[in-house]
Amino acid sequence: MESKEILTSLEGKMQKSLSFLQESLLNIRAGKANVNMLNGITVESYGAEMPVNQVASVTVPDAKTVLIQPWDKNVIAAIEKAIVNANLGVTPSNNGESIRLNIPPLTEERRKQLVKQVKTEGENAKVSIRTARRDAVEAFKKAQKEGMPEDMAKDGENEAQKLTDKYNKLIDAELDKKESEIMTV
Repeated sequence: MESKEILTSLEGKMQKSLSFLQESLLNIRAGKANVNMLNGITVESYGAEMPVNQVASVTVPDAKTVLIQPWDKNVIAAIEKAIVNANLGVTPSNNGESIRLNIPPLTEERRKQLVKQVKTEGENAKVSIRTARRDAVEAFKKAQKEGMPEDMAKDGENEAQKLTDKYNKLIDAELDKKESEIMTV
């Protein structure tokens, strides 16, 4: 296996870890209304489980409100039930036409819990990055046994470490940004 192939594969895995972290952080509520807070919530509609955003228009009219307007009024009760069951920490209010989610301000204690959750997500991403680096280093060692020059294998391992450092910095930047978003009152 070529050195370039190993490093390309490594960077691809690290990019996926970073993207997954960014997606996970979007789902952590920072006290502001956000349509992403409904990601992962499905509703029984016409005999199938569908994401909320496929059965309704989801908008954020202001910083403290999420407005859900179903295209079919018959699914309002199902959407409301799904939101309650998702345990988002918000109570839906249904007026027969639409559902409003009023986002309460976060307490200091809740902010600290969310920061812990963010740090856990970040640590999971870093573990994934380290695992990818370890796999790449093993690939270089295997390639060296199969005839790759030793200095080329060592250079590859050094490049793998540089990529690891780069992605760890990117992860730290994402975590810092989310943490300051959560702690800003």
